Amino acid sequence: MKLVMGAVGAVIGLVVLALLAVVGVVISDDDASAAETTDGGGLTGVPTEFRKWILKADEACEVQEMTPALLAAQLWQESKFKTSKKEATSSAGAQGPAQFLPSTFATWGRDDDGNGETSLWDIGDAVMAQGRMMCSLLKKAKSSGYPGDARGLALAGYNAGWGRVEQFKGVPPKSFANGETFDYVQLILSTMARFRGPSLLTVSGSGAAADALRKASGRMGTPYAWGGGGPGGPSKGFCDGTNGYLDGQCVASSTVGFDCSSLVQYAFWPKTKLPRTAAAQYGSTSDRPVSRSDLKPGDLLFWSHGGSGSIYHVAMYAGDGNVLQAPRTGRNVEVAPLTSAMPERDYYGATRP
Repeated sequence: MKLVMGAVGAVIGLVVLALLAVVGVVISDDDASAAETTDGGGLTGVPTEFRKWILKADEACEVQEMTPALLAAQLWQESKFKTSKKEATSSAGAQGPAQFLPSTFATWGRDDDGNGETSLWDIGDAVMAQGRMMCSLLKKAKSSGYPGDARGLALAGYNAGWGRVEQFKGVPPKSFANGETFDYVQLILSTMARFRGPSLLTVSGSGAAADALRKASGRMGTPYAWGGGGPGGPSKGFCDGTNGYLDGQCVASSTVGFDCSSLVQYAFWPKTKLPRTAAAQYGSTSDRPVSRSDLKPGDLLFWSHGGSGSIYHVAMYAGDGNVLQAPRTGRNVEVAPLTSAMPERDYYGATRP
């Protein structure tokens, strides 16, 4: 819940914290397990109706410290993913799954779910507003020069207001508001691991290529959809008479996903605005060729039926002889060995975006 200053808010906060001190904070798997999903997308233990919005809010923020697990742990601390007015209205006046005060939500809230209403009770609107506010706070935290984890500083700003972070030049100490903000930060940081999904790909380093590979790795498990996907994420594809079919049926038009080149375009956007198709991506980067022995994570790899005009597939080098790719209809975004990702005889070359 948001910190509310004043005598009434302070008394309420003291009572709540006293109760927490007695009973402890327990995370029950039963509370959120009914509809949770787990995959390689970097998020687990989250109700299905929250999942896509957490991932979308994370994608909308270019700050590296923003992660799906951070947003999920914060939502858990705020509301336990509850959405009813009875369960998600605090005594301090905070409302909805992200526990916004109406005045604060007026700044960050939008009609993100497109239902014609901007509401802090709508999961999509609430989570996207949470993401926007946290993204802004993370930027402030990183540029502030204050000691400590930028995530902790941002969380403190979300709970108590950035003015309190400035006042204490860091996370407010336990002596402030009976430790409410201090405990809020510590609890969220300590429970992030519960929501961190299994990782099939570890990306180290910084820079545009590493960031792009890291972003694409968050989409592992997303279905392949011919013609689907783009800078904004996965979308339904289409069939063109040859592509998009599985067992004689057009599946692309009903599948939300990526094809090989849209995954690459999505990964690098907006820092590097690559064109849409694999052949065009080769054309725009062919002046920076890379030998197979000098590949680095994030480099683009191409396969062709013969010459640059017949390039049919692109993937990203993931290190250790592997590639990250959206392979073909019926499959999902995956990590695969370079030697078997596509027919070895078709390997055409690599470039560095």
